Amino acid sequence: MLLIILGDGVVANVVLNKTKGQNAGWIVITAGWGFGVTVAVYAVGSFSGAHLNPAVTIGLASIGKIAWASVPVYIAGQMVGAFLGATIVWLAYLPHWSVTESQAGKLAVFCTAPAIRNASANLLTEVIGTGVLVLGVLAILTPKNLNPVHGWDVGFGPFLVGILVWAIGLSLGGPTGYAINPARDLGPRLAHALLPVAGKGPSDWGYAWIPVAGPIIGGVIAAFLYKAVWPA
Repeated sequence: MLLIILGDGVVANVVLNKTKGQNAGWIVITAGWGFGVTVAVYAVGSFSGAHLNPAVTIGLASIGKIAWASVPVYIAGQMVGAFLGATIVWLAYLPHWSVTESQAGKLAVFCTAPAIRNASANLLTEVIGTGVLVLGVLAILTPKNLNPVHGWDVGFGPFLVGILVWAIGLSLGGPTGYAINPARDLGPRLAHALLPVAGKGPSDWGYAWIPVAGPIIGGVIAAFLYKAVWPA
């Protein structure tokens, strides 16, 4: 929920009309998402290990880092949190929906869309972006980089993961808006479909499978690559 409040929130600030941050640009959006990840990981890391992303959860389960039995519960929590976060952003920017003409802009607050619509290329981008995310998270938190005995993983891990997400957004976010998280895209997309957003258009369900499938594929590939390169 915190991730989506800060992530969808920065998009709303940039794309909706008559906000203080209107037209602030891509750097602001990617920074907001990166900082949002950092805040969310710090907030819930001690409770769940910071499972904010189904692609990361499935990737970890695929290499035995967590039990498969825990996966459905994590994903359910991620989806509920994503929907609630999007609803809170809708409320926070309530006066701005009716003064924004762009239906695409309103949809962009909630979920991603490709710059050039090409299903295979868009899927590949999400696979690559999420692969970098999962591989980066696993590499950052490996004991060779951060020694859990000294608590460095707790103190600095979330900050470094936030930088990783910022870097992915800056470098790989151009083609698809870098969902790199099925819950991040699908939960808010459901909110867009169900909430009474003034002047909204369709929720683009024909594209919705790509930011779900791509991150899961990329996450699993990256997890096995990490296991091969950095064996326990």
